[in-house]
Order: sequence, then C-alpha cells, then structure tokens
Amino acid sequence: MADLMVSEGYRDAGYEYVNIDDCWMADERDEDGVLQPNKERFPNGIKHLADYIHERGLKFGIYQDIGTKTCAGYPGMMGYFQLDAQTFADWDVDFIKIDGCYADVELMVDDYIKFGEYMNKTGRPILYSCSWPAYQEYNGIIPDYEQLKETCNMWRNWGDIEDSHQSVVEITKYFSDHQNRIVSHSGPGHWNDPDTLILGNYGLSYDQSKSQLAVWTVLAAPFLISNDLAKVRPEVKELLLNRAIIKVNQDPLGIQGRLVKTINKIEIWKRSILPRVGHELTQAIAFVSRRADGAPYSVSVKLREDVGLSNSTNIKGYKVYDLFEPKAVPFLVRAGSTFETRVNPTGANLYRFVPQYGTDFISF
Repeated sequence: MADLMVSEGYRDAGYEYVNIDDCWMADERDEDGVLQPNKERFPNGIKHLADYIHERGLKFGIYQDIGTKTCAGYPGMMGYFQLDAQTFADWDVDFIKIDGCYADVELMVDDYIKFGEYMNKTGRPILYSCSWPAYQEYNGIIPDYEQLKETCNMWRNWGDIEDSHQSVVEITKYFSDHQNRIVSHSGPGHWNDPDTLILGNYGLSYDQSKSQLAVWTVLAAPFLISNDLAKVRPEVKELLLNRAIIKVNQDPLGIQGRLVKTINKIEIWKRSILPRVGHELTQAIAFVSRRADGAPYSVSVKLREDVGLSNSTNIKGYKVYDLFEPKAVPFLVRAGSTFETRVNPTGANLYRFVPQYGTDFISF
C-alpha cells in the first residue's frame, strides 16, 4: 500500500499516512512486557515497516486499545501505558489510534489522558486518535469536548463505518442530528472523525461514492482511505485524487460544515472556506440526495433564504465551481437568486461559491 500511495499519486495529492489497524501484534507480550508484532504478518518487525514507509516520504500509523485487550482480542494497553508509549516512539510511529474495547467506560477518559501524557514525554510528535466519545455516546454519556481538545488530535464520535451506503447515511445522520453540539469543537489540531472513506470497496455505487466524499468534505473530516488501492476502479480513483475537493477538505480554517436544509429528501450541506473576499468567506455547498426513485431529481433553492448565503448588498453574486467537474468552466449566479441543480439518486453534487463584489459583476 505504501508503494501504491507513491506510484498511484496519492502521496502527491496529499495523503500522507499509512496506518495499520487491529491484528498486527502477537498474542503475547515478551518477557519484558514489550508488544511484539505477529511474526507471520510482519517478520521484520514494526520499526522496519516504519522505516520503509518513511523512506517513501510517508508517515506511519498504528493501533492499540486502552483496555485489557484490543477489539480482536490481542494484548491491550492496560497496565502498560508508559511502556507502550515509549515503544511506539522508539518504532518512529507518527499516528496512533487508540480503541476502547475491554475498558471501563467510566474510567477510560482518565486513561486516555494518561496515555497522551506519556506520549508527550517521549518527545516524538505523534497524532493521537481517540475513541472515547463513541463509547460514551453509546452509553448515554455526553463527552467533555474541552477535555478532548486538550488531549486528542481527532476522535471517533460514533460507531464503526461498514462497507455500505446505509452505514454512511446513518453516520451522516448522527452528525446532522448532533451538529449543534459538536461542530464548534472541531478545528485545526482537533477534529471530529466520522470514520474512514470506504470509496473503492464493494458497498458503494459511483454516485454513493460521490455522496460520501461530498459530506466528508463539508464535515472537514479527516480523509482516511480504507480500501485496497490495487483494486480501486479508475473513476473512484479520480474522485479520491480530485485536487479541488481535497483542497476544500483540507481548508486551513478547518471549519466544520452543517446541514442547513432538506428539500424533498435532498440535503443541503454548507461549509465556510477560504478565500475570503472582502468580508465574506467562500462557501462549499453539497446537495446530497436521499432519494432512490430511479432518476435525477431537480432541486431549486433560494441562495439567501434556503442556503443562508450572505445578505450583504455589497455582494453582487457568486462564481460557482462544480468540484466534481474540475475542468468545467465556472459560472455566475446573482446574490439572492435561485440556484437549480439535478442530483442523481443516492448521489451528490458539490460546488464552491466564491463571492463577487463590485459593479463589474456580469449581468444576465
């Protein structure tokens, strides 16, 4: 996968981490308590793997669990926080995902904080991905997002994604249902994580792949691909390598977008991004279809009333870029006018609306 990240252009497009998840380790620690890799899967050890990945200009990520065992039953970190933190630093790990199976949900927050402190003491910069919000939410506990932001760089808010459109829709619904509670806590250095992009597997059609990519882009979600890069179809690879979409997802402001309106089962998601034109930010707007009636559906919206674009009289209109058609010529729409788009069933359209000032705005 590291080789394919380079040869297929993913590294150059901005993807930089190669992460292994559960099942990488041996069934037992060694006599000193140090985690050991599965000798069949990683015969040369984890440090060798990290070196190989680093030599290709990429970063290396690994998985552990805050409890007594990982979710697949391998040795967890309980009782070994300091040792494991130093082990990962010695292996030159750049990213650590810590799961929450086989842990006491009432105690895990303190344990996540403690492990984070041990990681910091190693002196190695490591991106810290936490899972405690997902376990708390499932147990009816509202996470303390201020603690999260102080401790973790990203966190899983809800359940594991599965390779299906239904799973994507359910996770998206969690994010829209709870957006008033969670949006303000996401930003540079501390991100809400709806889980991986499953584009390129088996469960999503092409249009459904566009739908997940559009929503994750507006959510400012970490783009973590979970697939076999050797088997990704060309049209899906084109989506994953779409520089215009990646640029919006990685916008430096890091503002998480919101669901602003639903019209006839077409969801309208909006996110503020750069560039700033005058006093106004550009907007990324996704039209996401929850329809399955067999044909594209036209939706017409009032840009101010329905979408919430600016009421400023200084803005004459917007230059609109179709992000799924990067070669298409941008077009102009007037401020306060209506905007119409046709969305394929279970698919999505994604646009960038750049404010236009002054009297030179083209009249039509």
